[in-house]
Amino acid sequence: MEFKDYYKILGVEKSASQDEIKKAYRKLAMKYHPDRNQDNKKAEEKFKQITEANEVLSDPEKRKKYDTLGSNWKQYQSQGQGFEDFYSHFGSSGRGAQYSYSGNLDDLFGNISGFSDFFESFFGRSGAAAGRTQSVRSRKGQDFEATLYIPLIETYNGTTKEISVGGKRVRVKISPGTKDGKKLRLKGLGNEGMNGGEKGDLYLTLKIEKDPYFDLDSNNLYYDLYVDLYTAVLGGKKQVITLGGKTINITIPEGTDSGKVLRLKGLGFPISENSKIYGDLLVRIKVELPQNLTKEEKELFEKLASLGSTKNK
Repeated sequence: MEFKDYYKILGVEKSASQDEIKKAYRKLAMKYHPDRNQDNKKAEEKFKQITEANEVLSDPEKRKKYDTLGSNWKQYQSQGQGFEDFYSHFGSSGRGAQYSYSGNLDDLFGNISGFSDFFESFFGRSGAAAGRTQSVRSRKGQDFEATLYIPLIETYNGTTKEISVGGKRVRVKISPGTKDGKKLRLKGLGNEGMNGGEKGDLYLTLKIEKDPYFDLDSNNLYYDLYVDLYTAVLGGKKQVITLGGKTINITIPEGTDSGKVLRLKGLGFPISENSKIYGDLLVRIKVELPQNLTKEEKELFEKLASLGSTKNK
């Protein structure tokens, strides 16, 4: 049985601090976790190795004994001295009392078998046995995350959406005025628990779809109103249908420039869920130039241009 260099397995120096060991373990554990590497035996074995290394190096007493014996652990054993004799120098009355693993091996290995023969030979078989005893503890299932896209009009009015989770139809209530990015927790719709543990949860992130007519900015809505040149120059009336379905008559002042914004107070988006207070509707004027002018129309514009140039002299 070969000596296992736990420092090398975690990719840290022998002088590494506990914080450095912790960071190294977390980084490698995320990379090689069985959930991310299904049916990958090499990743599974690597995950077992780094977890075993962390079990030793993250425990100051285990690390001290591991460092003291080092690669000579087998030679020390062959001299006829049991590890109990060596450990007694550290004030331990027995391997089992000092080295029982208190964690849940399901958490560490994801139902993979426990520590290696090297670990058990070095620290005692009771350490691994204690871990297996603890592994029967229940554990909550993994949480799921998903994104639910909703039209702007439905977040304005409120709605109920039906989604399918694991073949089960679930109704999700969306309150009027729900904001983009809100998270909903659906309890018990995650993965199955371990050893009788409760199911995980489903976290839904709500995203508001881009609307073809309205742009949402906080509690305000923007709407582009296209106005013909003649109305922009002479003034007139136009109708706007709000997101809430109301028809509003608005006055276009004489000489309105393209890009001018008209504010309609209280006709925007709810300031909070189920609120009766709304932001504003901001109408952006877009002046449309006439196309395909007739000969007579061109002559009239030329005459206007001539009058304009004379006026400005």
